[in-house]
Amino acid sequence: MNSIKLPAWMAGLGNRGGSAVAAPLLIIVLLAMMILPLPAFVLDVFFSFNIALSVIVLLTALYTVKPLDFMAFPAILLVSTMLRLSLNVASTRIVLTEGHTGGAAAGKVVEAFGHFLIGGNYTVGIVVFVILTIINFSVVTKGAGRIAEVGARFALDAMPGKQMAIDADLNAGLIGEADARKRRNEVAQEAEFYGAMDGASKYVKGDAVAGIMITLINVIGGLIVGVVQHDLSFGEAAKTYTLLAIGDGLVAQIPSLIISIAAGMVVSRVASDEDISSQLTNQLFARPEALYITGGIIFALGLIPGMPNLVFLLLGSALCGGGYMIAKRKASQPDAETAEAQAAAAGGAAGGAGGAAAPAESEEATWQDVMPVDTLGLEVGYRLIPLVDKNQGGELLKRIKGIRKKFAQEVGFLAPPVHIRDNLELKPSAYRITLKGVEVGAGEAMSGQFLAINPGMASGTLPGLVTTDPAFGLPATWIDASLRDEAQSMGYTVVDAGTVVATHLNHLITMHASELLGRLEVQALLDHLGKESPKLVDELVPKVVSLSTLQKVLQNLLQEGVHIRDMRTIIEALSEYAGQTQDPTELTAMVRVALGRAIVQQLFPGTNELSVMTLDNRLERLLMQAMGAGGDGTGIEPGLADTIAQQAANAAQQQEQLGHTPVLLVPAPLRVLLSRFLRRAVPQLKVLSHNEVPETKTIRVTSLVGVPM
Repeated sequence: MNSIKLPAWMAGLGNRGGSAVAAPLLIIVLLAMMILPLPAFVLDVFFSFNIALSVIVLLTALYTVKPLDFMAFPAILLVSTMLRLSLNVASTRIVLTEGHTGGAAAGKVVEAFGHFLIGGNYTVGIVVFVILTIINFSVVTKGAGRIAEVGARFALDAMPGKQMAIDADLNAGLIGEADARKRRNEVAQEAEFYGAMDGASKYVKGDAVAGIMITLINVIGGLIVGVVQHDLSFGEAAKTYTLLAIGDGLVAQIPSLIISIAAGMVVSRVASDEDISSQLTNQLFARPEALYITGGIIFALGLIPGMPNLVFLLLGSALCGGGYMIAKRKASQPDAETAEAQAAAAGGAAGGAGGAAAPAESEEATWQDVMPVDTLGLEVGYRLIPLVDKNQGGELLKRIKGIRKKFAQEVGFLAPPVHIRDNLELKPSAYRITLKGVEVGAGEAMSGQFLAINPGMASGTLPGLVTTDPAFGLPATWIDASLRDEAQSMGYTVVDAGTVVATHLNHLITMHASELLGRLEVQALLDHLGKESPKLVDELVPKVVSLSTLQKVLQNLLQEGVHIRDMRTIIEALSEYAGQTQDPTELTAMVRVALGRAIVQQLFPGTNELSVMTLDNRLERLLMQAMGAGGDGTGIEPGLADTIAQQAANAAQQQEQLGHTPVLLVPAPLRVLLSRFLRRAVPQLKVLSHNEVPETKTIRVTSLVGVPM
C-alpha cells in the first residue's frame, strides 16, 4: 500500500504539535470577529477570556526575573490590543442591532459592567470611563513607553562595552564559545526587546483613543437607531444605549489598563536575581525604622478629632507591630561578619588558653603533621568567601574549572588543581595567589561592585575607588552596580569581582606554565599520548632521552611562550636529534625549528606577512664576536648589554603602537642568548631565528635594533 507524503510545511506543523497552529488560528479568529456577527453568549466568552488574559499577563510580569524571560510581551501586547478592538467591533454591531431589546442585548458581561460597576447611572459611567482612559493613556502607557524608549537607547549605547566584556571573559577562559555566543545573543535580544516595547506601547495609546471614539460613536449611533428605527423616546434611547456603550467600553478598557500596568512593571524594573514581587516585599518592608515612624504618624493622626479615628489607630498599630516583627526576625539572624568576628575571637581565646596551660597529655609528632605544599593556591579574605563557597552559589569555582580546561586545550597539559582557602590575616576584600607556597600575585576585589577597566579608549571618569587592574595594570575604578550600563556606554570594560580574580589567576597560570609542568605532569602527558601512539612514546623514554631531559625541553618551550600541544612533533624531533646531543638547550632549539610553523602561527595568526624587528649589521657582528669569545655570551660588555635592552624596549614599544606583535628576528646562533637576556628586560618581546620561519612566509622589517655610532 503506497504511503501519502505530506508537504514539508505540513509535516513541520505536525512535528511541532498544536503550538504551531495556535497563533495563526488566533489571528484568523480576531479578523473574523470584525466581519462576522457573533451571538451574545460568544461575546461573553471572549470578554471573559480577555479579562483572564490580562490578569495572566500581569501575574507573569510580576513573577518575571529578567525582561528577557518575557520576550513575547510585545507580541502579546499587539494580540491583546487586536482582541479588544475586535470585541469592540463585534459588540458595537450587536448593540446597534439588538440594543432596543434591553441591557442584555450585548451579553451578560457588558450588562454587568453597565449596572453593577457604574450603578446603572450613565453619567457616572461616562465619568468612570473617561477617568480610566486618562489613567491608562496619560499615566501608565505614556510612562511605560518613555521608560522603554530610554531603556532601548541605553541598551544600544552599552552594546559595545558588553561585547568587549564578553570577549574579555572568552579570551581569559572564563567562558566557552557556546556561553559567549549565548551572552551575545542576550545582549542583542535585550536591545531588540526594549525597542519592540517602545513601539508596542503605541498600540495601547491608539487603543485608548479608539476606545473613546468607539464609545462616542456607539452613543450617537444608538440614539439615532433607537429614536429613528425603533421609535424609542430620546430619554429611553439615551439611557439604554449609553449604558450599553459605557459597559462595552469599560469591559475593554479595564483589561487594557491591567496589561499597561504589566508593561510598566516589565520595563521599569532593575535586573536582579529576584522577581518583582520579591523585590517589592524585601525592599519596601525591609527596614523596621520606616514602619515605626510611619505607624507613629498614622497613629497620631488618629488622635485628631474629626478624623476616622478607629481606622487610623488600627492601621498605625498594625504598622508598628509589623516593624517590631521584622526587627525581631533580623535580631535572630546575625550577619555573617559578626559571626566570623565572634569565631575569630573564640579562636584567639582558645589559642591564648592553650599557651597558658598546656594540655595534660600531648600527642607525639608524626609524618601526618607534615603538610604538602599546594602547587597552586588561592587565599581569600572573609568578604570574598561567597565567591568560592559552593553553598552560596560561588561562580568563581566554575570559572576556575573553565580556566583549567582552556589552559589544557591551548597550552597542551593539565594544570594542577587550585586549592582555595580563606585567610583571616588578609584584608576582608583581599586575595593572594600562591605558587608552591610562594605568593606570585595579590589584589583586592570588592564583592557586590564592578571593576570598570579603561582599555585606552574610554571617555570620561566614573565615581568610585580608583585602582588598577591586578592582571594587566590598566587604570580602573570600582563602581556600584547601578553605574554598570553607563560605564559600558562610555567605553569601559566592566567585570564583576569574580571575573577580576579569575582573570588574574589565568594570567599568572599562563606566565608560570613552565613551573607548573612537573615530573608527574610530564608522565601523565606521556601516558595520555601513549594511548594513541604507544610505540612512539616507548621508543623515546627512557631509551633515547630521560624523563628529566624531556621535562627540561618542555619547560624551555613553555618559558618562551611556546605551546606544547603538538607532542607528536616534539617527540619525533627529539627522537631524530637526541643521538647527536643530550643538552636540553640544544634539543630545545632543534624542537623549535620543527615547531616553526606553529610558533609563527601563534605569533602572527591569519597572515602570511611577518612584521618583525631585526638587528643592525654592526650590532649583529659584535654579538657574534661576543659569542665566539665567551661561548655563552658572557663576553658582552655591561654597557653594550644595557644599550641593547634599551633599544629593544623602544623598538618593541613602537611595534605595539603600530599594532604589530613585537618579534625580533635574529640568526640562529644568537637566538638563545638574546631570548634569555631580553626575557627580563622586555618580557613582551619574542625572539625568533631565521631557521624557525617557514619558507611560505614573507618577512617585512619594520625597525632595527642597533647601537649608537
